[in-house]
Amino acid sequence: MEEEYDDVIITIDVFARAIQNGLSRPRRTLSFEEATMTAMHILNFFGFGDRIIDNMLEPEDRDTFYMLEDLDILETEREETTLWDGREWRIHYWVLNKERIMKLAAGEVEEKVEVEDIGEVYEEIPDEIWARY
Repeated sequence: MEEEYDDVIITIDVFARAIQNGLSRPRRTLSFEEATMTAMHILNFFGFGDRIIDNMLEPEDRDTFYMLEDLDILETEREETTLWDGREWRIHYWVLNKERIMKLAAGEVEEKVEVEDIGEVYEEIPDEIWARY
């Protein structure tokens, strides 16, 4: 399915809308202006491509990339190569997840499933289970 998005060009407006829809929560809505500033900043790294090398990022920028990875807007890849002296060298990349970006931009955001309080699971376990012999 990802192949159908290979030729898609991610514009600033589309990327901003995806960021806005991905980061907005019931109690806080990210403004389109804020999302556009983030989109422009991130897309400046990619230029006309959809993949960049990780080592060109500053720590603050990498934090933003991790945030967008949490939204599944960006993905990571790595490549390993052997150097002339036999050492392994890893190269880390960031890749635009065009399918996810297009879906978020179109408002196709799946609702998060509410998870019940995990502590309740322990209340159902009888006290005998916790005894050590």
